[in-house]
Amino acid sequence: MAQPQHRRELSFRSLFPVARSPRPGARIMLAALAAALVTCTLAAAPVRAADLLQIYRLAQGSDSTYAAARASWSASQEKLPQGRAGLLPSLTLSATTQMNDRETQIRPSQFVPAPGTTTDQFNSNNWTVTLTQPLYRRQNIVAYEQAKTQVSQSDTQLALAGQDLILRVAQAYFDILLANNNVELAASQKVAISEQLAQAKRNFEVGTATITDTHEAQARYDLAVAQEIAAQNDLEIKRRQLAQIIGRPAPGLALLAREIKLELPQPNRIEPWVEEATRASLAVQIAEATLAFARQEVDRNRGAHHPTLDAVATYTDAAAGAGSPSGGVVGSGFDSTTRTIGLQLAVPLYQGGATASRVREALANEDRARQELETARRNAELTVRQAFLGVTNGLAQVNALRAALVSSQSSLDSTRLGLEVGVRTQVDVLNATQQIFTTRRDLGQAAYNYLLSLLRLKAAVGRIAEDDLAKINGWLERK
Repeated sequence: MAQPQHRRELSFRSLFPVARSPRPGARIMLAALAAALVTCTLAAAPVRAADLLQIYRLAQGSDSTYAAARASWSASQEKLPQGRAGLLPSLTLSATTQMNDRETQIRPSQFVPAPGTTTDQFNSNNWTVTLTQPLYRRQNIVAYEQAKTQVSQSDTQLALAGQDLILRVAQAYFDILLANNNVELAASQKVAISEQLAQAKRNFEVGTATITDTHEAQARYDLAVAQEIAAQNDLEIKRRQLAQIIGRPAPGLALLAREIKLELPQPNRIEPWVEEATRASLAVQIAEATLAFARQEVDRNRGAHHPTLDAVATYTDAAAGAGSPSGGVVGSGFDSTTRTIGLQLAVPLYQGGATASRVREALANEDRARQELETARRNAELTVRQAFLGVTNGLAQVNALRAALVSSQSSLDSTRLGLEVGVRTQVDVLNATQQIFTTRRDLGQAAYNYLLSLLRLKAAVGRIAEDDLAKINGWLERK
């Protein structure tokens, strides 16, 4: 059992540098803290932890948001055959059958001296096949080009949904790791403060400390208990958020390894990243496709003013049965076949102003799409600047907090020694203890923010892929 405890303790300390050995007077407290830490981590340890890539692949098959994006992409692919259909021939078959009941009034004439009335009943049938091949329909031509634009845009939208999935998985993954660290720190802090509280009570009983020290330690302990409860609640919420993405309860997750190579972005200048983002960002590409579609929509509506020319061929077969005579007139049936082929020209003259109105509407939508493209470019620039600074400043912050952690440990050691010789108070020790746990918490937050900023920077320029997750996955602890 000793070996797994040692491994789990190292995994918790993966983000933090190893502090120098404490003074003898602090060994009991640190031993209690370490024991509580190991107990906490072992209680939450999974049989086999899932790494970042495994979680990502689970999300690919289970995330409902990404599944909806794939379905939307599949639907958009049908725009192309629909647009092409307007340029291809159409073939229709129509047929009718009807029963006729005819009554005829016969007028008198020199051939029919006696007027009269005749009635007859007969059935007539006909069927017609019509083949129409558009030769020139400006609106259909533009609609086909619009379909190509929509298909291309749907490809980019699916790629954007894939990028969003990567970022959401990474965010949920690191949120759980951070929340788990906070739970461990809160539990360890509670143990450390409980030791301080016990010591304050003993010192008060022997008269070497005042009741104020006891009350201060009790207040700090109560606050630590509340912070632990809040940290556990936050961890549960973060696990539920990951479960929503992968469609199942969140498994245990692999932690960051002890050694992480922090890297600056390449190139380490913000201008190339901004230039690439305003050109290659997937959101910008989608906005560009929207503008292209809006321009095509203007062209399509203007096409309603153009004449249309179609080649039309028809074949009709008609038949009528013999009548049932009444009044001395004998009916006769007939069969007929008609074949036609020709050109059909239609010239729109006036549609009540609807065509002109649709053109004005399309022009206004084109202007809106142009402004949305400009907004997308500005947002891309802002996003890439934030991500770039998140990487560069995050790296500096991690290094600074690592140094601060060493300094905080030295401060805690000195304060404990000062308490032993009577130049520092119990409150000073509590403050130093609080400082070291706060620094550890901030260091964990800075490290995870740095990793997320790396991914967001790649996403801002449209270059994030599974390989980027694989690289971070290589920094995780292997069990």
